Amino acid sequence: MTGLALLLIGFSLFGAGVLALTHFRTEHYAEQVFSRRMGLILLGVLSVLQLAHFAWLYADLRWIDSPLYRMALFAVAPAFFLFSHPLLTQASVPRVNLFLHAMPVFFCLALPVSFAIPVAFLVGAGYLIWLVVRLYVLRKERAQFRLEMLLLGAVFIVALAISALGFFQALLPAKLFFILYACAIGVAFFFVQLALGLRPSLAVEVTETVQSVSYISSTLNNVNCDAALTRLTALMEQRIFVEPGLSLPLLAQQLQLSTHQLSELLNSRLGKGFSRFLREARVSAAKTMLVEEPAVSVLAVGLSVGFTSQSTFYDAFREIEGMTPGQFRKLEGQARKA
Repeated sequence: MTGLALLLIGFSLFGAGVLALTHFRTEHYAEQVFSRRMGLILLGVLSVLQLAHFAWLYADLRWIDSPLYRMALFAVAPAFFLFSHPLLTQASVPRVNLFLHAMPVFFCLALPVSFAIPVAFLVGAGYLIWLVVRLYVLRKERAQFRLEMLLLGAVFIVALAISALGFFQALLPAKLFFILYACAIGVAFFFVQLALGLRPSLAVEVTETVQSVSYISSTLNNVNCDAALTRLTALMEQRIFVEPGLSLPLLAQQLQLSTHQLSELLNSRLGKGFSRFLREARVSAAKTMLVEEPAVSVLAVGLSVGFTSQSTFYDAFREIEGMTPGQFRKLEGQARKA
């Protein structure tokens, strides 16, 4: 078990770096800057925990008794809450509440080490209950994220199991709890990486889904939706989507709508959020270029239709078409020759 734990610790640290450099890019959180920052903090906190586990399991260095370990232990649940709250509620966290969420991270220093771990997991259980309630609100949309929800559900089960073990940590053999906790973090990283591999823009799409189910009263009562959609179609035919900086507010301004009106219009009439709508338009244009201009490089095609990097182009294309741009070009070329 110790060998598996060390392997998963290494995977966790590598995965944290990969997520920081790939998933937590600005374009994935253009309208959720706070969530992006808290996500990066969460990765840092988990990395601190795994480094302490490595020191204890591999070198018998009791970093697990250090104040930094206790602070990281108490920071995991609040950091995850502050990361997910804006995504799942479309509401910012008041500054007073930020202070309240941070208090346990500092007050834990006054707790004995043996008492700190069960208290930390008791706090974490409270945050898990909040997460279950928020996800229940999206139950009608679960079909849209069926596989991703299964993977994230597995993460939830792992978190729940390790939280339960945390209450009995003192009764377990010396290193067993930390072996299991290190393995749990590593498994969680694996499932998260798998979910994001299947849907790289998961955070954006969850945000847009929340927006689509959170309209208490319509913002379109005084809007001619058919005329607005006609203007939107005309703008897309003029290839406005090739502008790399095109955003929801900028497109709404072009249509003389508010951002909320455009967001509701896209969700209610087209069944998709702005980011998905924009990605589909760019991928559609890229497909035409890939076939009709075989001499143009794949990267040049992606940049010419509005993507800002090769990775964002490949992620969007693979998500929508189920293959890379290069594979699509090759298959279309073979079909034309046949």
